[in-house]
Amino acid sequence: MMMRRWATAVATVLATSSLLAFGSPSWAAPSTPSSAAASGELPEPPAADEARAELAELTVAPETDIPGYSRAKFPHWIIQQGTCDTRETVLARDGEDIAQDDQCRAVSGHWVSPYDGVTADTAAQLDVDHVVPLKEAWRSGAAQWSTQDRRAFANDLTHSQLVAVSARSNRSKADKDPAHWQPPLGDYRCTYGRAWISVKHVYSLTIDTAEHSALEGMLDTCT
Repeated sequence: MMMRRWATAVATVLATSSLLAFGSPSWAAPSTPSSAAASGELPEPPAADEARAELAELTVAPETDIPGYSRAKFPHWIIQQGTCDTRETVLARDGEDIAQDDQCRAVSGHWVSPYDGVTADTAAQLDVDHVVPLKEAWRSGAAQWSTQDRRAFANDLTHSQLVAVSARSNRSKADKDPAHWQPPLGDYRCTYGRAWISVKHVYSLTIDTAEHSALEGMLDTCT
């Protein structure tokens, strides 16, 4: 059974996108920072003590490459408001002095990638990372979900699942779990570990033994 928190998260994303499908005011005037985006904040993952409790509740099971994975099975990026899709929403939220065109594309701004400290002044230098990668989710439970549920997961702005990072760090990470990849910036590993645990807990995804051990080590860096 999927957890009630997951059902709530899915319902929130789907209800939002359903309402927006009928049209909503433009998020920002052309070439001006979006006030909605500027006021947004990266969802803070649970504190270390709560993350430890959530980690203990996760099901530990071997992971195998389940056939049939495709990114297309996790539809993204969806429209969140006006002409703003999920990627543009995250770019606006995670940057400073963002200016957008009439299609909600970030045309200027400043970003600092939390994974490696790399700075960027153009959106093309950035990827929006799924903290728990789509293929990792597929291997740990999402293969059994409906496309609608995977769509909600891939566009989740409510939990600590999406973050704007340098393209280099995102591509280095690929679909690796924390046993095989952690942010180069050691100071961010506590946050990353807490975010990873939170997302897996919300969506009732499994973890393997090496992943569990790595996450315990990441929580040990929290002060």
